Amino acid sequence: MNTSSIRVQDAPVRGLQGASVELVMENVNRVPSSEQGCAEDRFEEIIGNSPALESVLAEVERVAPTDSTVLVLGETGTGKELIARAIHNISPRCGRPFIKLNCAAIPFDLLESELFGHEKGAFTGAFAQKIGRFEMADTGTLFLDEIGDIPLALQPKLLRVLQEQEFERLGSGRTHRINVRLVAATHSDLAEMAKRNEFRSDLYYRLNVFPVVLPPLRQRRPDIPQLVSHFVGLFARRVGKQINHIPKEMLDAFISYSWPGNVRELQNLIERAVILSNNGVLPNPLPTSDKNPLTVTPSQGRFNDSTRALILQALREAGWVIGGSGGAAGRLGLKRTTLIAKMKKLGISRPVRKDDINPLRENRESGQWWQPTVE
Repeated sequence: MNTSSIRVQDAPVRGLQGASVELVMENVNRVPSSEQGCAEDRFEEIIGNSPALESVLAEVERVAPTDSTVLVLGETGTGKELIARAIHNISPRCGRPFIKLNCAAIPFDLLESELFGHEKGAFTGAFAQKIGRFEMADTGTLFLDEIGDIPLALQPKLLRVLQEQEFERLGSGRTHRINVRLVAATHSDLAEMAKRNEFRSDLYYRLNVFPVVLPPLRQRRPDIPQLVSHFVGLFARRVGKQINHIPKEMLDAFISYSWPGNVRELQNLIERAVILSNNGVLPNPLPTSDKNPLTVTPSQGRFNDSTRALILQALREAGWVIGGSGGAAGRLGLKRTTLIAKMKKLGISRPVRKDDINPLRENRESGQWWQPTVE
């Protein structure tokens, strides 16, 4: 096995549409170019030129030169942070701070301090002054990922800083004025959350100035060969392997796969395949059950039909287990409660087997009905 380090160039941002296996391999083994400036790196690491992606990038180019708030929407793993970086790179704020924060990763008790900072002694454990993310992003861009997870109690303060561009640190009465451009992202339906009083409607309207909806990978199938090329080169360099051949059968399987985890799932599978590769040949990392997967395309119906098909596929693969590491919710990148709510909305229930008829009749008589398996 050849373990010499591979020298590659990341896949070009907008080329190779419908690339053949040979062209993909030619791209994998190119020599990397040197780092370029801010203006030239405006679509850094955004791989592909499918019509769905080109439409998004056109919207990015339109809104980036302004200071308007942008709300990036899309399923988990679709590259929302890359779009936020592109907006910053194209904007006049390029070269100024780009600060990011995942709101779902910070405990509620610490989130306010992370956003707005605090003074020494503001609360137990505040042994020193802390600068918040809004202050760090002054004159630049602040990217708030998973903004739907911000607690209701904190949303009025966030609304104020967006409207007035001013705030106070915790434990301080001094008002700080800032000049920050906000880009927010979420995979949640904020409009529905606002209807259920789970998210402030006034904050939603303030965030929804210019929404950018990212397509899932299953709507970007022409981009898959380029993405494979990009990640093969990236991980081959990391592990010191030379990849000389990507079988056409593997590319075909990737193009037909439904990708519930989107680009993040593709990235992780390619990393696994590179590690498992022998003699410079990339193996197919898709599980056997997924090599002839359910393919969801626009011709299969409206959005709800596609969503229903994906949920059913994940449930079947998980043995109708919803929670836990191997459950359907984890496979879809959703919270357990979110998946259960979607199942109820779409009328999805576990099919009744012949062996279950008698227990089901007994449950009906006792008033008990089947519930999704949660672990």
